[in-house]
Amino acid sequence: MQTGFYRGRSRPVTTTTVSGSPNRIIGQALTGDVEDSLERVRAEVVACGKCPRLVRYRDRVASEKKREFREGEYWGRGVPGFGDPAARLVVVGLAPAAHGSNRTGRVFTGDRSAAFLVRAFHAAGFANQPTSLRRNDGLRYRDLYLTAAVRCAPPGNQPLPGERTNCAPYLERELRLLTNARAILALGGYAWDAVRATAAVVYDVPRPTTPFGHGACAPLGPGRPWLWGAYHPSPQNTNTGKLTPPMLVELLERIRAGFEVRPLPGPHP
Repeated sequence: MQTGFYRGRSRPVTTTTVSGSPNRIIGQALTGDVEDSLERVRAEVVACGKCPRLVRYRDRVASEKKREFREGEYWGRGVPGFGDPAARLVVVGLAPAAHGSNRTGRVFTGDRSAAFLVRAFHAAGFANQPTSLRRNDGLRYRDLYLTAAVRCAPPGNQPLPGERTNCAPYLERELRLLTNARAILALGGYAWDAVRATAAVVYDVPRPTTPFGHGACAPLGPGRPWLWGAYHPSPQNTNTGKLTPPMLVELLERIRAGFEVRPLPGPHP
């Protein structure tokens, strides 16, 4: 175990692949130990109905479906985080896409943003395969945990401030449970702002003031992770060349290199 690095609260941290029906996932986790765990956070996300606007929208999308996916089943629930519970890199996106994660039930799965992102994860050594098509497709992340600031698909991909506030405790709990985290990568300005606010609470530090940008880096203080920024892998950014595969892979490799060469920060006071 690395000493001298922020460890968060002492909680059991375990994880399982997101599989089966939403009700089965909820039941499996909520009948377990009363202490917090990633499974418990996952189950509460799947069961969440705090935001009426998001619930109405995710249900409508799952009922109407997109023509090319009409024969398949839509998830239509909150989308939990997914990845390695011992991860040193935590990646935070904006929110599920209506016909991506809201359809597949796994974060960054089944759409063009997911395809771009997971190819980069694979190229940088964080994923065992370069595709993310559906739950139970064999994808595994190594040293990486992927989550989002908002857990239900929002209309127009634009969550309201109150909706982000309702989701903030999920991200806070994940960061406390992911005690090996050495870096947090925010995909886009929205996730950057969400992580800045949450990190201030989790790590008991002033909210970082570093402006967002691709490759932006904000140290959170001695013994805490570093916050990094990257352009979001949306088609708007990737189709225009604002974000290219080499840009994202290079950034991921730079973050990983920091795990190895950066001296271990001093102990939490």
